[in-house]
Amino acid sequence: MTNKGIVFAAPWRVELRELPLPPAALGERDVLVKKKYTLISPGTELACLSGTEGWFRMPSVPGYAAVSEIVETGSGVKHFAAGDLVFHYGDHSAYQVVEASGVFLKAPGGIPLTWIPFARLATVALTSVRVSEIELGDNVVVTGLGLVGNLASQLARLQGANVFGIDLSERRLRMAEETGLDAAIRGDAADIREQVMKLTNGAGASALIEATGVPKVAVDSLPLLAKYGELILLGSPRGEHLTDVTEVLNYVHLNPYGNLSFKGAHEWRFPVERDPFVKHSLIRNSEIAFGLMAKNKLLVEPLISHVLKPEEAPRAYEGLRNDKENFHGVLFDWS
Repeated sequence: MTNKGIVFAAPWRVELRELPLPPAALGERDVLVKKKYTLISPGTELACLSGTEGWFRMPSVPGYAAVSEIVETGSGVKHFAAGDLVFHYGDHSAYQVVEASGVFLKAPGGIPLTWIPFARLATVALTSVRVSEIELGDNVVVTGLGLVGNLASQLARLQGANVFGIDLSERRLRMAEETGLDAAIRGDAADIREQVMKLTNGAGASALIEATGVPKVAVDSLPLLAKYGELILLGSPRGEHLTDVTEVLNYVHLNPYGNLSFKGAHEWRFPVERDPFVKHSLIRNSEIAFGLMAKNKLLVEPLISHVLKPEEAPRAYEGLRNDKENFHGVLFDWS
């Protein structure tokens, strides 16, 4: 057995390296898995690759969405066996030892293996709907139609909303239309607000899901919201943006501005395991995502642009950084 992994060696330097072999003796609750497919999470991983994420120290192996086959189990693992296919928060490596707990679930049958890792990003996107007050017939705007933004728009439509997406990429706009978006708006259009008002019969959006993580986009999008609307911060805000904070706060405080609500939608606001006192959990959200995929209510296939070998990792990240028209959903095939 040899192990290898994709390593962020330095800012904007990606390498495929040989990694240490897993330990010969597993912990009681550990399992050794061999990856089938891992999925790049573009927003998080490009931020890590840029060197601006303090929690990610280089050199390190990135990644947190995988479907794998169990090779061996520890003595205390009861519900999994060698040969089982599992979904878990695995990194971009060939082999990995992980604990069989938390979001470590048997991969459902009837779903292509390439779809399974997308449950990770679906649970990220699902948080925006969970924290919102989106109801049947509402008008929702989603800014940023990458993987997470696209999945959020699909989930908002499943809530019964009319969903309008905004992005700079023509390919992402077309992709969102393929997955059921009600209207697609170019992010550099001079009349974005006019288009939103026309689509909403002059009311504006009752909810705006901000999926880019660009602070300027969040601030500039406030005029798109209806009075008493909600701005939902799905993308983690990154980068500096200088603005008049009083103007921003007036949108929250003053009725003529809209009396808006700002809501954070980071996935870790929910517990991992089921809890009798909390309705939602990451495990429950993952299982719901699989159920929607199985019924073709949550569309994944249009989101996949590339299935690449690990040796092609530098090309994958370069494409996601500089060729967004052609690169969006990129999986690594570890077979």
